[in-house]
Amino acid sequence: MGIRQSRPWIVSDELCSLIEPLLPKPGPKLVEGRPRVPDRQALCGILFVLHTGIQWEYLPQELGFGSGMTCWRRLAAWNEAGVWDQLHVLLLEKLRARTSWTGSGR
Repeated sequence: MGIRQSRPWIVSDELCSLIEPLLPKPGPKLVEGRPRVPDRQALCGILFVLHTGIQWEYLPQELGFGSGMTCWRRLAAWNEAGVWDQLHVLLLEKLRARTSWTGSGR
């Protein structure tokens, strides 16, 4: 997770590999329509909105994160599934392991 990016809403491969196992599997598609936005893109859209403070409906489509409503629904579903609590615990465990291994927080 190292170096801070100029675009902090872009999810690194390392962070994505930690988050993906925590995400609930999507249910079967009940109606025809657009393909499902990949979870990683939706996560980037969520982070973009949280970082910039824009309203969900103003999420720029050209960024490729899906619509603001799609990202908002995904955030709500992941919240209901306890993803954020699980991720918090996982990241704390990784931080504690790193700190105890090096003997310091750096």
